[in-house]
Order: sequence, then structure tokens, then C-alpha cells
Amino acid sequence: MSLHLEFLVEELSTKQALSLILPKIMGDEVSFKIHAFKGKSDLFKKLPDRLKGYQEWIDDTYKIIILVDEDQEDCKQLKQQLDDIANKVGLVTKSSRNKAESFQVLNPIVVEELEAWFFGDINAICQAYPKISRDLGSKAKYRNPDAITGGTWEALEKVLQSKGYHLGGLEKNNAAREISKYMNPKTNRSKSFQVLYQGLLEIIELSNYSHPD
Repeated sequence: MSLHLEFLVEELSTKQALSLILPKIMGDEVSFKIHAFKGKSDLFKKLPDRLKGYQEWIDDTYKIIILVDEDQEDCKQLKQQLDDIANKVGLVTKSSRNKAESFQVLNPIVVEELEAWFFGDINAICQAYPKISRDLGSKAKYRNPDAITGGTWEALEKVLQSKGYHLGGLEKNNAAREISKYMNPKTNRSKSFQVLYQGLLEIIELSNYSHPD
């Protein structure tokens, strides 16, 4: 049975990152397509109709993954909102299913922003930007990537600019590509990334695929 994943994401930088990260998790046997929206409000505006369209034709070979940033909102409420939209059109989400029931939609929340995933893999940042010290991860502010204060993209911009990178402002799409190609999904310290990673592994396992080491 072939397996295809449809990703709905807030912005292009997330698409850039996922396009490089997903093959490391799923290998070549699982196909995927990433649809980037123009921010969270655009995604939420179009989501009901998009999911209704999926519901009319998808089968067990398709799964939908919706990725949005927490952006200092209540994580549980945000996840519930996504679940409600999916359930309303007749789709079953991972968190709303009965234990014996398969699911069609996975709603991991990116805490707080995409850049938290990058801080979850300091080695990848250092490989992309060699002037950055590998001791960065030992500093108290960066030990918990999902709890970095003041905004994670601002923190990444400050770290990179301190070593002469992205002096004109953080180019989020370029940074996403440059860092993601070096990321190791297994060892990423971001809890929100691991929620996505484990969710994808479960989808693959339920579909009788093996994932790459």
C-alpha cells in the first residue's frame, strides 16, 4: 500500500525546512506534498474548505498533517481548534480518535516557532554557520528550545548576526534551508519537533513502512 502525506503549513520557511527534513524521517517510499499558506490567519481561513475537499476523496493511503506555530497562544486551545475544524467535516484526528480507531489528521503544534526546531539541533546550526560556537547549546537560554524567551526567530537572528551572518536581517527561508539540511530528527531536543517526529513514525508504522536509520 502506497502512503502519501499532505502537509498544510503557515509559511514558506516551514515548507523549506520540511522538504529537507522529511526524507530523513520517511525515506523515499513515502510521498509527500507541502502546501504553504500566507500566515496562520490565512491557513485558518482556508482550512475548513481545504479539509472538506480532502474528506470527499481521501482513503487510508493519505494522511494530513497541519502545522501551526504556537505564537504564545494556549497550546491546548489551539490544538482543540484544529481538531474541531477537522472533526466538523468528518475527519478523524490523532488526538480525538478512539483508541482502536485509525486517524486521518495529525495536528502537531510548533512551540513557539519554527526556529525552536533549529535551536533543538545546535550541531546543524554550527554546520550551516561554522563561526557559531558549539557551546551555544550549553547556555541556559538555549537548553530548552521551546522555552526561549523573546521570540525564537529573534534569538536566532541575534546569534547569527553576532558572528556576521544575516546582517541585513534574518532571511528565514534561506536559514531554514541552510540549517535543515544538516538536522538529525532523532536527536533534536525540541519537544514540539519530537511530537511531529513520533507522530510521523506512528503513521509509517501503521502503514507497514520502515523508516530510515
